[in-house]
Order: sequence, then C-alpha cells, then structure tokens
Amino acid sequence: MAKRAKPAPKAEHRSPKRPEPQSTSPRAARAKDPLVTSAAPTSAVPAPAADALLAFERAIRVLQRHDYREAAEGLRVLISRFPGERALLDRARVYLEHCERELRRKPPAPKTIEERLTAATAALNLGDDRRAQALAESVLAEEPRQDLALYLLAAIAARRGAVDAALVYLGQAIAIGPEVRAQARLDNDFESLRGNERYRQLIDPSGSAASAAGRRGRRGRAER
Repeated sequence: MAKRAKPAPKAEHRSPKRPEPQSTSPRAARAKDPLVTSAAPTSAVPAPAADALLAFERAIRVLQRHDYREAAEGLRVLISRFPGERALLDRARVYLEHCERELRRKPPAPKTIEERLTAATAALNLGDDRRAQALAESVLAEEPRQDLALYLLAAIAARRGAVDAALVYLGQAIAIGPEVRAQARLDNDFESLRGNERYRQLIDPSGSAASAAGRRGRRGRAER
C-alpha cells in the first residue's frame, strides 16, 4: 500500500514590514535643516544707511593715512548724525578711541641738529612759522654757521614782510653756502623780494654787476 504524501507545510504569511514613521517634531526638523542653527532665532541686523556707510568708509580711509585728527573729526560727525546705526557706530567708536589715543601721544622732541632742521623744515612747509623759527634758532645757538637754519629764518622773515631781516639772514646763508642761491631763486617764500635790488644782487651778483655797468655806460654816452 502506497504511503500517503505529507502535505507541504504552509508558508507563514507575513505582511511586509512597514517603514517606521519619521518624527515630524520641530526639533527634528531643525536638526535636518543645514541652514538652521541650534541657537535661538535672532532678528536680522538691518544694513546701515548708504550715507552712514559712506561717511564711515571716508573716515577709515583718512585713518589709514595716519591723519588721526581728521579721521577723529569724521567719526564724531558720523556718530552725531546717525544715532540709529548702532552696529556701525559701535565700530566707529572703537576707531575713534584709537584716533584719540594716538593724538594724546606727544612725538619725541627732536634732539640732534639734523633732527631739528628736519622738523623746522616740516613745520615751515605746514605753515607753522613759530615752531620753525624756534627750532632754527635753537640750531644757530649751537652752530651759528648753519646755512639751512639761516635760510629758514630768511624765509620766515620774508613771509612776514620783514624785508631787511630776510635779506640779512639770506645773505649770511649764501655767504656760508653759495649753493643756497639756486634754491632761493625758485622758493615762493621769497616772492615778495623779487623786485628788491639787494635781493637780486644776492641771487645773481654777476648779472647785477653787468646790469649796473650797462646803466653806467648808457649814462656816460648820454652825458657826451
């Protein structure tokens, strides 16, 4: 008698595995967004007004030239005109403090003759005749035959309209250093002396002598 085949075991019916539901909590959403930081959201800082930004940039350019006085003035104007630009003004105040600190620093007084002559020349070029005169005179107190110091005093006197003093100083400078003539010939500080005969004799003695000889010759022919 044939054996009865055993029926095949029934396969277990398993429902396909469903994916687990993803969390949709706000915290999870923030964690997945690369543009969102974990810090609490802050309000955006508004861009500064164009006029305020322009004034700030202008002051910084002046500061980069180490003109601390003008830069400080520009920053003060910025702070007073644009009180609402808080972020920009915070930076402006930092730079203003730097300018004021630099302005409080007193440059070391020039000591050597060379340093004093350099400082006197710079002061004269900046229009500070009083400082230039004091420095030049201090040099002459130590070295009376310093032609540059005498030349500077001549220029200061000419600026002030003191013709006689200017000619005396210039004559002394030329006597020590004849090359000073070429500089004085082109120096605008002596513009007021151009028509003075004594000045022309100092600057161009050969030309003045020839001119005088010519005048004498013309007078002699006229007398005949």
